[in-house]
Amino acid sequence: MAEWIGIGRRARRCYGFDEIALVPGNKTLNPNEVDTTFSIAGKKFKVPILAAAMDGVVDVNFAVEMSALGGIAVLNLDGVQTRYEEPDQVLEKISKATPQKATELIQSIYLQPIKEKLVSKRVAEIKKKKGTAVVSCIPAHAEKFSKLAISAGADIFVVQSTVTTTKHITKEYKSLDLYKFCKNTRIPVALGNCVTYETTLELMETGAAALLIGIGPGTACTTRGVLGIGVPQVTATADAAAARDFYRKRTGKYIPIITDGGMSRGGDICKAFASGADAVMIGSSFARAKEAPGRGFHWGMATSHVNLPRGTRIFIGTTGSLKEILFGPARVDDGSQNLTGALKTSMASLGASNIKEMHDVEMIIAPSIQTEGKIFQVDQRVGMGK
Repeated sequence: MAEWIGIGRRARRCYGFDEIALVPGNKTLNPNEVDTTFSIAGKKFKVPILAAAMDGVVDVNFAVEMSALGGIAVLNLDGVQTRYEEPDQVLEKISKATPQKATELIQSIYLQPIKEKLVSKRVAEIKKKKGTAVVSCIPAHAEKFSKLAISAGADIFVVQSTVTTTKHITKEYKSLDLYKFCKNTRIPVALGNCVTYETTLELMETGAAALLIGIGPGTACTTRGVLGIGVPQVTATADAAAARDFYRKRTGKYIPIITDGGMSRGGDICKAFASGADAVMIGSSFARAKEAPGRGFHWGMATSHVNLPRGTRIFIGTTGSLKEILFGPARVDDGSQNLTGALKTSMASLGASNIKEMHDVEMIIAPSIQTEGKIFQVDQRVGMGK
């Protein structure tokens, strides 16, 4: 599979969403009759599209609304929601900053220490409003925050960092023992992020309930530019799916993988499922919702890093309600609304009655799929030409 890129050096060709296409099979289905549900540790959700744990996307009210619609929104326990009693005032400042000052402002805002009482308070607020409380933090805070979140009623806990492995070597501080953490935590634990077969397999051995797949593809993430690391999402997902399937054959346990980042349109989401995803996690599309706290702005999770930001604040606008983004009716022409409808229609056109059947549809390498016949859309900057 690898090609020579120089003397004694080979590299494997990998693929992203814009380079592949899905091929219809020999049957079609009624879109209203396909099943898009997915499960984490026995908990079923009808919407397999998770809202990312980003401060411009998810707050308490957004998480509650997402729950009411049958999905999951992950609340960031390392962000403004747990640093400030009145986070809306802080989010307003971020939305009004100039592009030149945005990163500097975000860095200063995130210097405010996290208040542990707010970790419990935010979870309790979600539960009080009958929402599903799914929360996320970095490994360094996981042991302390998980206890607080669980006591307040959290349903799922996510441990997330740019790159997660079972072997984090350091002399400066004590690293999180993922095996011990997953075993001792009373609620399901999802881990992320990773992109390789070997690491996916090792993380499944920890007892994780789900894994997040993707490094650097997010709309507001600059990790790939700053650090030069990452694997295009189609290949990353396919490799992780192969590890998941091998793990199931060996143990009988099915650990879902969640493709995280790099998807802004319905077609991208459909390709992620065809690549092997059990669910997807996105930020930018949800940041466009009227209910999102970012006021039309979106920024990467590592934008606030004091020494080496790996994200930026971008303006994406507010285009509709969360319900319209998930279920329509779509009022824009770029595929960023009615994401569930797009998934169901794609599944039906491909003859896939459920998510697992999507894993078996034919895929082709098609770098012209986005531009073939679209000259007028490109010229007029509408639809697929935006």
